[in-house]
Amino acid sequence: LCRDQASRMLRRLLSCSSRVPVMPPRPGESLQAASQELSRRRQFSREHEAPFSAFLTDSFGRQHSYLRISLLEKCNLRCQYCMPEEGVPLTPKANLLTTKEILTLAWLFVKEGVEKIWLMGREPLIQPDEVDIVAQLQRLEGLRTIGVTTNGISLARLLPQLQRAGLSAINISLDTLVPAKFEFIVRRKAFHKVMEGIHKANEPGYNPVKVNCVMTRGLNEDELLDFAALIKGLPLDVAFIEYMPFDGNKWNFKKMEMLETVWQLWPELEKLSEEESRTAKAFKIPGFQGQISFIMSMSEHFCGTCNRLQITADGNLKVCLFGNSEQELLRIIGAAVGRKKQQHAGMFSISQMKNWPMILIGG
Repeated sequence: LCRDQASRMLRRLLSCSSRVPVMPPRPGESLQAASQELSRRRQFSREHEAPFSAFLTDSFGRQHSYLRISLLEKCNLRCQYCMPEEGVPLTPKANLLTTKEILTLAWLFVKEGVEKIWLMGREPLIQPDEVDIVAQLQRLEGLRTIGVTTNGISLARLLPQLQRAGLSAINISLDTLVPAKFEFIVRRKAFHKVMEGIHKANEPGYNPVKVNCVMTRGLNEDELLDFAALIKGLPLDVAFIEYMPFDGNKWNFKKMEMLETVWQLWPELEKLSEEESRTAKAFKIPGFQGQISFIMSMSEHFCGTCNRLQITADGNLKVCLFGNSEQELLRIIGAAVGRKKQQHAGMFSISQMKNWPMILIGG
């Protein structure tokens, strides 16, 4: 490109997505002048940028730009740590949010500053209009990321449609690489479908595909090296998640020794830089394509930088996954955010807390 062409292209780019007044290009203008225009635009943006919505800012100044939406309470698995063996009574369908209500709420939150929406379930991919929901969300101006957390069973089949609709990030739940153990944990036979989904998700360039693994002493902590072998040839982010204290599962303080155990296994781990609001501590193993990370929501909480809110399938807003109650979303969203506590209760207090089964919360 000649200098004149480069200058005109830069000016067109500057004028496409900004309120900044941009003068028309002048013949013979230098790249230096175009660069100065870029600096002027940035300065203008800093001076005129609208403040983050008070609607989504709590009393501690935390700005909630990340919204998780539970589309439904149903799931095609019966994971031991998620649903009690005897099952739980589900909310009547008439009391669940409709697709139209979900999209309206998403529009409202994005308009107020939410940049990232994550679709939960319990299993969102069994929602009949999941692909259409993604496509509708993709049209929201200001929304940068649309993600989904799935058990992976239906992922390989739906992935092409989801990608065309605009899905930009994928989390897959997988707690073991042993088929028989998988069947024991989830009470279903579907291991090969999950693995197919993981490999398929890497083909269209979702990088990294995140694999969430709930670590349980006496069940799967011996598979750390197996998961490490999984990321050797695949650009995955395998996230080891601390066991969380909800009705329907058992929990004790010894589960929090996980990170120390991993350091003993892999002392050569290289810690990666992390975003302020990121919940995980990420590490790279030299020579491996992927990475591993640890979500220590109990023993090393991230409350001080939490930017997350969650809408349950029945239309309630959870400002904290460890909270003891919900607020009715359609009546009091702003007040719920304003009352969000500085951090969740202490570990002992949470272990004694009466809470919903995880399946009713949605992840």
